[in-house]
Amino acid sequence: MDEAGGVRARSDDLSRGTNQTGVRLYNERLVLSLIRRHGALPKADIARRTGLSPQTISTIANALERDGLIVRQSPLRGKVGQPLVPYALNPRGAFFLGLKVGRRSSDIVLLDFAGTVLGRIHEPHPYPTPEIVQALARRGIAELTAPLNSAERSRIAGFGIASPFELWNWASQLAAPPEVLEAWRNADIRRDIAALCPWPVYLHNDGTAACAAELVLGNGQHGEDFLYIFLGSFLGGGVVLNGHLFPGRTGYAGAIAPLPVPIPGGFQQILRSASIYVLADRLKAAGLDPQVLWLDPSDWGPLGAPLDDWIAEAAQSLALACVSAVSIIDFPTIVIDGAFPPAIRKRLVEATRIAFGQFDRQGLAPFDIAEGTIGFGAREVGGACLPLLANFTQDREVLFKENS
Repeated sequence: MDEAGGVRARSDDLSRGTNQTGVRLYNERLVLSLIRRHGALPKADIARRTGLSPQTISTIANALERDGLIVRQSPLRGKVGQPLVPYALNPRGAFFLGLKVGRRSSDIVLLDFAGTVLGRIHEPHPYPTPEIVQALARRGIAELTAPLNSAERSRIAGFGIASPFELWNWASQLAAPPEVLEAWRNADIRRDIAALCPWPVYLHNDGTAACAAELVLGNGQHGEDFLYIFLGSFLGGGVVLNGHLFPGRTGYAGAIAPLPVPIPGGFQQILRSASIYVLADRLKAAGLDPQVLWLDPSDWGPLGAPLDDWIAEAAQSLALACVSAVSIIDFPTIVIDGAFPPAIRKRLVEATRIAFGQFDRQGLAPFDIAEGTIGFGAREVGGACLPLLANFTQDREVLFKENS
């Protein structure tokens, strides 16, 4: 670190992302990824897990420590020989901003290098507009970074945006006036936010961004391959293959919303049964205020029969989605998360497992249906994880090439 406490020989690196090349960079990212997954590791364990020589690991660890990205912890005593010194991520080593564009609310967060949310601004709205999103971004940049000193601000590595693609095509679900839909058709939200800040700006589908949060901050508990399903106002998701986020050719990989599910007399998209806007419509029809779903996603309170019926219907559709997905790629795990309280997530996952048991599973690879770990904030946290992935992990997708 320099005398002012900034990043030594790395302030520009934080924004260069995957434009850096070389074995040293690959090995640095490998070491950072291992430490992130395991919490803390001594050099000997890192060398054993990577197959790199102790001398190489020592050089890398020393460089990362000088750059302020990792810190030494207390020695592990009680074993034969020299005490082992674990290395952990330095939470103040880098910072990331993440913005979620939502149907009924938008959020912006500041994330530290360890994955802790340091601040959040929640903005309910009847529907999103480009102006609302720009104003939230401007406010978040000012307010959330205010507690950082100048050296810490130099460690902000990027701004990630998690947004549904082609918002203008969701007229009935968005319930926005035609002029707002047309404004979204003509908007370039990444360009507009890039004009507000000095950092690289990353944009991706909100479901894939939420999947990025599960990949980065879930500490590998779902394995190297999983399908991720997120129930927000709209249904979405993402795919992880070989430990890497897989956005696909168009960025829609894992966006299961168009999947057809049977209804009396035909089929409909799974979006129309396993999305939270469907629950909102049920609450409104029952004379209940659906705003509770958007004002506090951590506590919906008692919602009675409309919630019970929605869980049952959504679980049937999700079970079909699981069978369909595993029939194509033998995912060992399907992860289900959403913008709802943990107790609702638990009920939905259990109901999906029960519904899955009704299917003929002959020829189907065994898999687990698991709860997500991030919860209702996964999309904005996932937005913040986009620059983290781009700059400090081994993820190699074109998505994470510099796009500032």
